[in-house]
Amino acid sequence: MSKIPNLHSLRGISELKYVNADNVTRYRAIMRYIYQQYQKLNYWLKPEQIYAGVMDWDLHKNYNLDQCQIDLTQLVEWGNLTAQHDGERAVTVEEYLRKKFRYLLTPYSIEIERMLESLESVRGYGGSLEPTLFDTIADTLFNIRFHAGKYEPGKALEYWKTLFNSFQTLHETSVDYIASLQTGLVEDLMATDAFLMYKESITHYLQDFIQALQRRSYKIEGNLNEITAGVRELFLEAVVDDEWRIPKLEQLVTKDQYLDELQEKWSSLNRWFLGDPNSISDSVLLERATKDAIVKVVRSAVRIQEKKRSSISRKKDLDYLGKWFYEIPDIDTAHKLSAYVFGLFPARHLQGEDSRESDSKEISMWKESAISRTIRSRSRKRNERQDTEIAIDNSPLKDKFREQFLVKQKSELGFLINMVNAENISISELELIKETTRLQLLGWISRCNASSTFSFQTSEGIKIELKHPPDKERALLHCEDGTLELLNYRFHFVVINRKAWIDQVAWFNEL
Repeated sequence: MSKIPNLHSLRGISELKYVNADNVTRYRAIMRYIYQQYQKLNYWLKPEQIYAGVMDWDLHKNYNLDQCQIDLTQLVEWGNLTAQHDGERAVTVEEYLRKKFRYLLTPYSIEIERMLESLESVRGYGGSLEPTLFDTIADTLFNIRFHAGKYEPGKALEYWKTLFNSFQTLHETSVDYIASLQTGLVEDLMATDAFLMYKESITHYLQDFIQALQRRSYKIEGNLNEITAGVRELFLEAVVDDEWRIPKLEQLVTKDQYLDELQEKWSSLNRWFLGDPNSISDSVLLERATKDAIVKVVRSAVRIQEKKRSSISRKKDLDYLGKWFYEIPDIDTAHKLSAYVFGLFPARHLQGEDSRESDSKEISMWKESAISRTIRSRSRKRNERQDTEIAIDNSPLKDKFREQFLVKQKSELGFLINMVNAENISISELELIKETTRLQLLGWISRCNASSTFSFQTSEGIKIELKHPPDKERALLHCEDGTLELLNYRFHFVVINRKAWIDQVAWFNEL
């Protein structure tokens, strides 16, 4: 289950304002210089140092120290920098009058600059398929289960970092690599002859990964299933204890909050390999995506090869083959050559009346008498005008169907009238009934059971209510075509639309 965001996590990020501000090049230059000095362990910087470093890049011509100070103040307001008063002794009156500060990057800004630095090197999706990560995950899970609460100090944290970093790397790199095969550049490459050079290596690469996934994912699933809730809780608590042994001046989260984060990450790993009752696991989805990628690569290579073969001229081959056929002295040899060159031709199945003169197996099919079959012309030319046929009169058939329908309607209505007169009746109280009546009765039971109120209203204005028998009592329904055993349902009939019902009874009496 995903973590529910709080109001703080959904706030506006003022630290990102400098990325798209009006003076973006000045802000970006200042932040990049301070970040580079941070990587060199130079944390607190004076405005003069920052100004000199930015000016060394020769990006701004008319830029002075006062403007740099204004930009630094703005970055402090946005939360990108932390300002601290510089208590060094002033040398000049100007330094004494001007309040001096030194500046340090905030944690948010460090992560933002790291992200921007990594974005500069992005070239497509990248990614890779690393089968060895499956072994790392499986072995780590086995160690967690094997030691089960008896972890040396620092060992649980080491297991956790190895496990989750391997899982995160596996997920991100594999998803990115499969996505890279769906880009427009790859689609264009798959349509060129140059793709044939990569076809074998890509196919083997994908096949090796999918084989590792199929063989080793079961090992991971087995270890996850063997790790009970108690073992998991002991392990995560040991991870929290190891993390809290590391001296930290800033503790922004409590132990309980950190434990909740670990449980959330463990649940995501468990869901990735095992899935949940509502969806299949991500490992299965990755396997399907990899198989689809293999199919896509192979199909693209086949299309390229077919395109190349279709553009090759076969004129010389056909000319040589024609002369070969011309020089053959007898038809049997020509048949054999045709079979070797062209293989079997597509079969055509012609329908006809088999009128064999003999049942002997020794008689060849070529000696049988021919069966005449008229074949419709496939020519696009318009056929000769044919005489139109007169419309067929189906009045007798319609009258027959109408008579059968009325007989059925009369039978069903007569049974309904008898039931309405009885008002209440059970299956066991019914006498021998017709086949059509049985179907009508079963239809009533089906419609009542499909309703939440166990009742429905017929077109004749009758409400039919169905009551289930106590203790699931059963009864026999005797019909002309057999006996049916079912629950001893009880029906209750109520006239809802009296006018419609009177009209139906009157129509029944007229028939």
